[in-house]
Amino acid sequence: MEGEEQPPQEADLEPVLTSGASGSVPRVLSGEPQNLSDVDAFNLLLEMKLKRRREQPNLPRTVTQLVAEDGSRVYVVGTAHFSDDSKRDVVKTIREVQPDVVVVELCQYRVSMLKMDERTLLREAREVSLEKLQQAVRQNGLMSGLMQMLLLKVSAHITEQLGMAPGGEFREAFKEASKVPFCKFHLGDRPIPVTFKRAIAALSFWQKVKLAWGLCFLSDPISKDDVERCKQKDLLEQMMAEMIGEFPDLHRTIVAERDVYLTHALRQAARRFELPRASEAEPRKCVPSVVVGVVGMGHVPGIEKNWSTELNIQEIMTVPPPSISGRVSRLALKAAFFGLLGYGLYWMGRRTVSLVLSLPATQYCLQRASEARPSQ
Repeated sequence: MEGEEQPPQEADLEPVLTSGASGSVPRVLSGEPQNLSDVDAFNLLLEMKLKRRREQPNLPRTVTQLVAEDGSRVYVVGTAHFSDDSKRDVVKTIREVQPDVVVVELCQYRVSMLKMDERTLLREAREVSLEKLQQAVRQNGLMSGLMQMLLLKVSAHITEQLGMAPGGEFREAFKEASKVPFCKFHLGDRPIPVTFKRAIAALSFWQKVKLAWGLCFLSDPISKDDVERCKQKDLLEQMMAEMIGEFPDLHRTIVAERDVYLTHALRQAARRFELPRASEAEPRKCVPSVVVGVVGMGHVPGIEKNWSTELNIQEIMTVPPPSISGRVSRLALKAAFFGLLGYGLYWMGRRTVSLVLSLPATQYCLQRASEARPSQ
């Protein structure tokens, strides 16, 4: 029976209004009581936001505009995860369109990168420790955990080469969203345990070995110019695509299926919302929403392709049961690991005993013990 992974709850962040926003509120005459209802205050802030929002925004060339059936607009910013230009593109887009929702290519399991500073993230990305490996294995299982650590090694390699922590565009989106009145912040990517488990299930044992080998020996130097040249396709995803090009099933689970999930998340965010009413008698009024999506450049073509098609999210959230060959390979891997560990301990034990017995002090003690033994 197929196991099904449920996605973590989508995270919404109620924005923080900046002090600069209060300066745009219409001035109240001196002596007049400032007794605004919640609806009036909402309308004032909404009017402020709409005035800032530009009908013909001046957007970076990395932005793709999509329109939902109800007229809601979605601006998808295609980014390179290790790029200063991408950070500026995200900031400019959010300031120009003043969105109601910002959706980023993160899941609940990677949200911590929004809360860490650049220095901490840089240190974390470089340190791939045994503790992190154990945590990944506990969270995702043995094979998926190992694959996650190998992918972290790829990210750490880029980090080491560039001296730049990944996800800077997501942190900029988080900060800018907090400055826009009534802007929500959504995590739009599929949970990473589901992605890794589906990716591992799609590979045969030898394909897993071959992929792991390629990831382990990744050492090509990367420059900042290489990153900027990859603005048409995210660097990390391009490197992965080159390594997994011969594994179409792996490309499907890591890229194509996440394109579908990201499209679904953007559609969910792009819904008309109801304006507040002064009283129950007042008719309801709904307006189209404005959404900014921040995703890797490699996902933009897939999102465009899936935008007007029917999506089956349930299918890509289901983790297939392990195959017989998968179970056998895992047992073989565990048996080999414990076998090598046991042999290593046995060899070290023998070596240690031999060294101890060869010591002069040990020889002297054995000789004295032999002499002290009563003769038969």
